[in-house]
Amino acid sequence: MRKVKIQVIGRVQGVGFRYVTKQLADDMEVKGTVRNESDGSVYIEAAGTNERIEQFITALENNPTPFSKVNNVIVTDDAKLDNFVSFKITN
Repeated sequence: MRKVKIQVIGRVQGVGFRYVTKQLADDMEVKGTVRNESDGSVYIEAAGTNERIEQFITALENNPTPFSKVNNVIVTDDAKLDNFVSFKITN
């Protein structure tokens, strides 16, 4: 099980990014949370197999909504994250 923190930077608020992130996570069986940050970025905590996490990150990097513009995706492994049972939008 791989656990990661992800910060997505760009035009990612107000464009359905969190909703699509949840859809991607559900489709890929990734568990965790997604929320908007006050700096305009989106913060994600995610857990899943290494293969599914890599697929999830790639999907995020590829502008998953028609109106998003992802400039940067910062991924940090963190084994201390919670053991999530689902994927939720937290704000």
